Amino acid sequence: MSKAPMPEEVRDLIVRHIDSVAQLEALLFLHARSSEQWDAASVAKRLYAPPSDMAAALAGLADDGFLVRDGGQYRYARRSDRDAAVEALAEAYAHYLIPITNLIHSKPRHIRTFSDAFKFRKD
Repeated sequence: MSKAPMPEEVRDLIVRHIDSVAQLEALLFLHARSSEQWDAASVAKRLYAPPSDMAAALAGLADDGFLVRDGGQYRYARRSDRDAAVEALAEAYAHYLIPITNLIHSKPRHIRTFSDAFKFRKD
């Protein structure tokens, strides 16, 4: 029996918002600990990632509205319009590890960089 395909909402979330496996794991890590605040160095240590990569990953998630940034601290930003998709992502990651990582690695970097130019940020 073959596996069901990856849920479309999971695929869309990855394509639109996830640029690395470290960023995906940071999102799931903070989602699972939504009442806690973490700095980039602590998340990097827990996820065995370089601190500079984790700082960029967390900043990207905050820019996309998945995390709340308070100084150098981050926490998951509960949003009714996204919580179900993030929960589906957590479930799918356990079942579709290789397809999800392949999808992340297949994303062209220049598309994300181009789309970032159109984001409005609070300065």
